[in-house]
Amino acid sequence: MTAFLGSFLQYFIIMIILIAVAVLGAKIGIALRKNKDAKAPAAEAVASEVSSSEDNR
Repeated sequence: MTAFLGSFLQYFIIMIILIAVAVLGAKIGIALRKNKDAKAPAAEAVASEVSSSEDNR
């Protein structure tokens, strides 16, 4: 019975660690995506200004 509880506890701890890594990875991914999406309109504005200034030449 003790061996069973030891094994169960070991796998339970591993499961908790894997869940924590997955949650952390999801949060980092969401943060990176939001950062990239926030930069996209600024990059488009700069690109349109550059192209319009080149058209005026």
